[in-house]
Parts: sequence; C-alpha cells; structure tokens
Amino acid sequence: MVRVEKIKTKKGKRVLVDRAPKTVENDKKTLFCRGTKTNEIINHAMMDLYDMKKPLTTKMDKHNPYHLFEDETPIVRAGAKFDTSMFVLGCNSKKKPNCLTFGRTFDGQLLDMAELRIIAYQSASNFEVFLEGAAFESDPDMKRIGNLMVDWFRGPKVDTVRLEGLETVIVFTAIDEKTIALRVYRPLLKKSATATPRVELAEMGPSLNLEVMRKKLADDTLFKLACKKPKALMKKRRKNMSEDVFGNQLARVHVGKQRTDDIQTRKVKALKKTPLVEAAPGEEVAMKE
Repeated sequence: MVRVEKIKTKKGKRVLVDRAPKTVENDKKTLFCRGTKTNEIINHAMMDLYDMKKPLTTKMDKHNPYHLFEDETPIVRAGAKFDTSMFVLGCNSKKKPNCLTFGRTFDGQLLDMAELRIIAYQSASNFEVFLEGAAFESDPDMKRIGNLMVDWFRGPKVDTVRLEGLETVIVFTAIDEKTIALRVYRPLLKKSATATPRVELAEMGPSLNLEVMRKKLADDTLFKLACKKPKALMKKRRKNMSEDVFGNQLARVHVGKQRTDDIQTRKVKALKKTPLVEAAPGEEVAMKE
C-alpha cells in the first residue's frame, strides 16, 4: 500500500491537480532509464531518441536493476512518480544484446510493452510518423507494436501545422513479422511549376533496424478501455443533419400542415366579396365586389 502524505503547500496541490485525470489529458511524457548494464550503442541510441522527444521527456541517470518481463512494478511506480505514461529501458547482456524496451501505462498499470533488439544503428551525428509494410496490417501483434511506436513518438497535439514548420518525418517499416526499420528524414521544399512546392526527403538519422525479441501486450478489454473517449468529448449526434464534401452542413426540416385560413393577414375592404343572392327565374343579379 502506498502511503500518501497530507499536502501542506500550494505547489503540492497544483501538482496533484495537474496529475489528476482530465477530460482532455496533457501531452504524454516519456521516461528514459537504463538497465543494469548498457554499452555505447544503447547510450547513443537513447540519447538520439531523447533529443527527438524533447521537451516531453524525463531521464533517470543512474542504472536500474529492472527486469520488466519478470516484474513491471518498478517502472510503473517510476512513471507515477515522474508523471510519465511512456517509457523506454535500454539494457545489454550476453543473451539479449542491445535491447530497447518500449512501453506505455494506463490507469496506473502496464498497458503494452515490447522488447526490440538493435540490429543496425547509425547515429544522428553521422548524417510526421508513418508506418510501412504489410506486416503492420496482417499480423495483430505487429499492428499493436506499430500502434505503440506511433503513440511513443507522437509529439504535442496541435490544430494546424505550417508546411515550413514540418522539420522531421519519422518512418517505421515492417520488413517482416520480426524486423522493424526506423528512419528519420528531413523534408526539403523545392520549387515547382505549381503553387505547391515539390517535396524531397533527405535522411538525417538516427537510423535503427530493430528485431522483436519479447512482447507483453494488453488484452482487448483493457486496450478498448484505454482507447475509450470521455463522453464530454463525444459530439452529440444531431438528427436530420449531414455534411457534404465541402464541409457545409445540410439540414432537413419537417414542417407540419399549415392552415392558411387561420393566418392573420391584412384585409382590404375593396377586395371583400359580398355573398351571392339567389335570383328569381328570369332575373339577372350582379355580384358586388
């Protein structure tokens, strides 16, 4: 049982309010931590990922004896302490060399976790998120890992982005059901004959080839609960409303039977008709207006 001390300062109250559940949650932060042993490849790869995720990052400098596939409690507690819902653990051993464990938590418990081994690595100093490859669609586990990678590398939410403001493009390619390639490109805007510029991609690093070693994925019930949107954010469906391809709202109005006899209108005396008078046989009667 976790002991909760009474908050005595206003700053502590603000921290608890910021960490409390919200209808619109804060941007997801990522916790970077190193395992019992690491090497130069792991350290440089984690630094490149750390620079890509700034400023939504928190780093633990010391080595930690975490074995997440045996007990995930320490990383969940660390995430609650630093208010991070995403994490990555780097470790190196003889049986599992150059491994990065990516994961995410939900409601104080582990949601998804996958251990990926670095097959090839090229640092960013040497030179929008997309998923490519049929394995991301055909294999259910790879589909979940692809969803984890997109969620892990996602930045702060913005409504609109200027074309000149798009600085990096992160691409994940599923080579097969066990291998994932990570590439980072910089879009270059070139002149073209039209108003829209021609876009070219230049590789800027880091470049990683990852092999799926171990994974621990949430069941369908917990995953659906994590993806569920609050009712306050759900748009209430309006009846008889539709939208065309241009974004214009179209509505259908049902009008009841209109009784025009009861409508108060301006009556002109000159237009008032006099009632008809029955004429005797052989007589002509004119109708007065």
